[in-house]
Amino acid sequence: MIQKILTLISRIFIGAFLVFGGVQHFINMEFYLPFVPAFLGAKPFIIYASGIVEIIIGLGLFIPKTTLKASWAYLVLMCLFLPVHVADLFSDAPAIGSHNAAIIRLIVQFSLIALGAYFIRYYQKTKAINHEN
Repeated sequence: MIQKILTLISRIFIGAFLVFGGVQHFINMEFYLPFVPAFLGAKPFIIYASGIVEIIIGLGLFIPKTTLKASWAYLVLMCLFLPVHVADLFSDAPAIGSHNAAIIRLIVQFSLIALGAYFIRYYQKTKAINHEN
Protein backbone atom coordinates (compact mmCIF):
# COMPACT_ATOMS: atom_id res chain seq x y z
CA MET A 1 0.00 0.00 0.00
CA ILE A 2 2.85 2.39 0.88
CA GLN A 3 4.55 1.60 -2.44
CA LYS A 4 1.34 2.40 -4.31
CA ILE A 5 0.95 5.75 -2.52
CA LEU A 6 4.62 6.75 -2.99
CA THR A 7 4.49 5.78 -6.66
CA LEU A 8 1.32 7.81 -7.17
CA ILE A 9 2.83 10.84 -5.41
CA SER A 10 6.02 10.52 -7.47
CA ARG A 11 4.05 10.19 -10.70
CA ILE A 12 1.95 13.25 -9.92
CA PHE A 13 5.03 15.24 -8.93
CA ILE A 14 6.90 14.31 -12.12
CA GLY A 15 3.78 14.95 -14.24
CA ALA A 16 3.35 18.40 -12.69
CA PHE A 17 7.07 19.12 -13.05
CA LEU A 18 6.94 18.21 -16.76
CA VAL A 19 3.85 20.32 -17.42
CA PHE A 20 5.34 23.26 -15.53
CA GLY A 21 8.70 22.87 -17.28
CA GLY A 22 7.02 22.50 -20.67
CA VAL A 23 5.08 25.72 -20.17
CA GLN A 24 8.30 27.44 -19.13
CA HIS A 25 9.74 26.63 -22.58
CA PHE A 26 7.23 29.13 -23.96
CA ILE A 27 7.35 31.71 -21.16
CA ASN A 28 11.12 31.81 -20.70
CA MET A 29 12.72 30.37 -23.83
CA GLU A 30 15.98 32.25 -23.19
CA PHE A 31 16.60 30.12 -20.11
CA TYR A 32 16.73 26.96 -22.25
CA LEU A 33 18.93 28.34 -25.07
CA PRO A 34 22.26 27.36 -23.44
CA PHE A 35 21.09 23.75 -23.07
CA VAL A 36 20.58 23.20 -26.81
CA PRO A 37 23.86 22.21 -28.46
CA ALA A 38 24.92 24.63 -31.21
CA PHE A 39 25.31 21.86 -33.79
CA LEU A 40 21.56 21.17 -33.67
CA GLY A 41 20.63 24.64 -34.91
CA ALA A 42 17.01 25.85 -34.88
CA LYS A 43 17.23 26.35 -31.13
CA PRO A 44 13.83 28.07 -30.73
CA PHE A 45 12.09 25.24 -32.62
CA ILE A 46 13.81 22.58 -30.48
CA ILE A 47 12.91 24.42 -27.28
CA TYR A 48 9.26 24.86 -28.25
CA ALA A 49 8.96 21.28 -29.54
CA SER A 50 10.51 19.83 -26.38
CA GLY A 51 8.14 22.00 -24.33
CA ILE A 52 5.15 20.52 -26.15
CA VAL A 53 6.52 17.01 -25.65
CA GLU A 54 7.06 17.63 -21.93
CA ILE A 55 3.50 18.92 -21.50
CA ILE A 56 2.02 15.92 -23.34
CA ILE A 57 4.07 13.41 -21.34
CA GLY A 58 3.27 15.20 -18.08
CA LEU A 59 -0.45 15.13 -18.80
CA GLY A 60 -0.15 11.47 -19.82
CA LEU A 61 1.26 10.65 -16.40
CA PHE A 62 -1.92 12.04 -14.80
CA ILE A 63 -4.26 9.78 -16.78
CA PRO A 64 -4.34 6.16 -15.52
CA LYS A 65 -5.13 4.78 -18.97
CA THR A 66 -2.00 6.40 -20.47
CA THR A 67 0.38 6.09 -17.52
CA LEU A 68 2.42 3.19 -18.90
CA LYS A 69 2.89 4.77 -22.34
CA ALA A 70 3.66 8.13 -20.73
CA SER A 71 6.19 6.40 -18.47
CA TRP A 72 7.96 4.98 -21.52
CA ALA A 73 7.92 8.41 -23.19
CA TYR A 74 9.25 9.99 -19.98
CA LEU A 75 12.12 7.48 -19.81
CA VAL A 76 13.04 8.10 -23.45
CA LEU A 77 12.90 11.88 -22.94
CA MET A 78 15.14 11.71 -19.87
CA CYS A 79 17.62 9.56 -21.82
CA LEU A 80 17.57 12.07 -24.69
CA PHE A 81 18.35 14.89 -22.23
CA LEU A 82 21.29 12.96 -20.72
CA PRO A 83 23.89 13.93 -23.38
CA VAL A 84 23.05 17.60 -22.82
CA HIS A 85 23.94 17.25 -19.14
CA VAL A 86 27.10 15.24 -19.89
CA ALA A 87 28.26 17.82 -22.43
CA ASP A 88 27.50 20.60 -19.95
CA LEU A 89 29.70 18.90 -17.37
CA PHE A 90 32.68 19.01 -19.72
CA SER A 91 32.10 22.49 -21.13
CA ASP A 92 34.27 25.41 -20.13
CA ALA A 93 31.19 27.35 -19.02
CA PRO A 94 28.27 25.17 -17.85
CA ALA A 95 24.81 26.37 -18.91
CA ILE A 96 23.77 27.07 -15.33
CA GLY A 97 26.14 27.71 -12.48
CA SER A 98 29.40 25.96 -11.82
CA HIS A 99 30.85 22.57 -12.66
CA ASN A 100 29.62 21.39 -9.26
CA ALA A 101 26.09 22.36 -10.28
CA ALA A 102 26.58 20.43 -13.55
CA ILE A 103 27.62 17.35 -11.54
CA ILE A 104 24.51 17.65 -9.39
CA ARG A 105 22.29 18.03 -12.49
CA LEU A 106 23.88 14.91 -13.99
CA ILE A 107 23.22 12.91 -10.82
CA VAL A 108 19.63 14.18 -10.78
CA GLN A 109 19.27 13.20 -14.45
CA PHE A 110 20.35 9.62 -13.71
CA SER A 111 17.87 9.58 -10.83
CA LEU A 112 15.08 10.74 -13.15
CA ILE A 113 16.01 8.00 -15.63
CA ALA A 114 15.88 5.43 -12.83
CA LEU A 115 12.48 6.77 -11.75
CA GLY A 116 11.18 6.39 -15.32
CA ALA A 117 12.39 2.78 -15.40
CA TYR A 118 10.72 2.20 -12.03
CA PHE A 119 7.41 3.62 -13.29
CA ILE A 120 7.52 1.26 -16.27
CA ARG A 121 8.22 -1.82 -14.14
CA TYR A 122 5.57 -0.84 -11.60
CA TYR A 123 2.82 -0.11 -14.12
CA GLN A 124 3.64 -3.16 -16.24
CA LYS A 125 3.33 -5.29 -13.12
CA THR A 126 0.12 -3.51 -12.11
CA LYS A 127 -1.33 -3.96 -15.59
CA ALA A 128 -0.46 -7.68 -15.57
CA ILE A 129 -2.07 -8.16 -12.13
CA ASN A 130 -5.21 -6.33 -13.24
CA HIS A 131 -5.51 -8.54 -16.32
CA GLU A 132 -5.21 -11.68 -14.20
CA ASN A 133 -8.16 -10.64 -12.01
